[in-house]
Amino acid sequence: MLKRKVYSQLLKWKNSNNKKCLILKGARQVGKTYVIRAFGEAEYESFIEINFYRQPELKQVFSGGLSGEEIYKRMTASMPGIKLIPGKTLVFLDEIQKCAAARTALKFLAEDGRFDVIASGSLLGLSYGKDADKEVEEVESIPVGYEIPVMMYSLDFEEFLWAHGYSEDAISYLKEFYDKRIAVPDGIHQQYENLVREFIVVGGMPEVVADFVEHKDYNRVHDIQIRLIADYEDDIAQHAKGVETTKVRKCYDSIPNQLARENKKFKYSEVEKKSTAKKYGDSIQWLVDANMAFSCKNLRVPQLPLRYNEKDNEFKIYLNDTGLLMGLFGFETKLAVLNNTLVGFAKGGIYENFVAEALVKKGYFLHYYKPDEESELEFLIEKDGEVRPIEVKAGNTATKSLNRYIAKYEPSIAYKVISGNVGEADGKLSIPHYMVMFL
Repeated sequence: MLKRKVYSQLLKWKNSNNKKCLILKGARQVGKTYVIRAFGEAEYESFIEINFYRQPELKQVFSGGLSGEEIYKRMTASMPGIKLIPGKTLVFLDEIQKCAAARTALKFLAEDGRFDVIASGSLLGLSYGKDADKEVEEVESIPVGYEIPVMMYSLDFEEFLWAHGYSEDAISYLKEFYDKRIAVPDGIHQQYENLVREFIVVGGMPEVVADFVEHKDYNRVHDIQIRLIADYEDDIAQHAKGVETTKVRKCYDSIPNQLARENKKFKYSEVEKKSTAKKYGDSIQWLVDANMAFSCKNLRVPQLPLRYNEKDNEFKIYLNDTGLLMGLFGFETKLAVLNNTLVGFAKGGIYENFVAEALVKKGYFLHYYKPDEESELEFLIEKDGEVRPIEVKAGNTATKSLNRYIAKYEPSIAYKVISGNVGEADGKLSIPHYMVMFL
């Protein structure tokens, strides 16, 4: 089993006194069902799973009165042999978007409190009414205040290292160099440089990582990624409404082209000539709500709170998994990344996507700062009560934009993410790409 960080969040929820229902969200194929199943079987005496996609007949459990007592009574009648042990049972409601009554019932199951309940499902980030799947049922009453939402993503770089057998002690040893701001020994540094290029190519989708760890075969990696991309495109076809289907697909397909340009600000004209936000704005939002892509907005001013200084009409779009981006770029581009021979603007876009993905998985909101044509900082984050700038370099070139920002705003620390070793000078902390996981 791949070790996932979200498991510790599930364990913390289990051991807390707050027994609201937990709802695990995230893009398709990131491992939600797998990790909940493993958690339920390992941590509980009794584990009960209802999948409303595979077992639509079990919707009847939530027909009628929605008190906990009535629901559990109907559950035992519909599922012979299950054991409901107070305090020792986990009930897992999967693909809950296909049973509106079950989503509403989370309030009453939380109030009942005898058994732990986790719900999950596909594309739960989409607003009800924006999903064209006829089997998705619109909820009359979402149980606000009775759910604990947890977002799950594909594996991050640290989880990728765990999959390769790197221990937490080994990663803690590496973090000491980050904390002390001193260079990593050359041999270790080169080892992690190679690993981060490998992660960029393989990505973090669990099926891809598990297969690569076993077979070490990039051809198999590529084949699985192409299938996962096709699955995502099928989701668009099934879930995007009406004419939005074609528009969402066009936006998704345009993302690699957008990231391969020098100016990576998203341009609707790259999707279709002379097109505007009026035509494609909802399509971009659909991809973001479906967790297939991340939005990174430009700022009017780099001041707290960043979310209230956004320019809504100036943004970049990154894919939710850099490995899937590489699948779209093609096998030869992957080979060039692995051999560190890739040149051009696409290389910068790939490394930006890697950093964007890492920041989102760390819980940061994405913002960039481009005040004029001469300056651009790829990311700004809120950390320790201040705004901290991050300049991303695929190599290790000059940082004019970061120097200008430091001179004007005087942050306590500014990050330069490079293909190079740890170093500190002139208010900048240079860190290699593999250390973004420590931000």
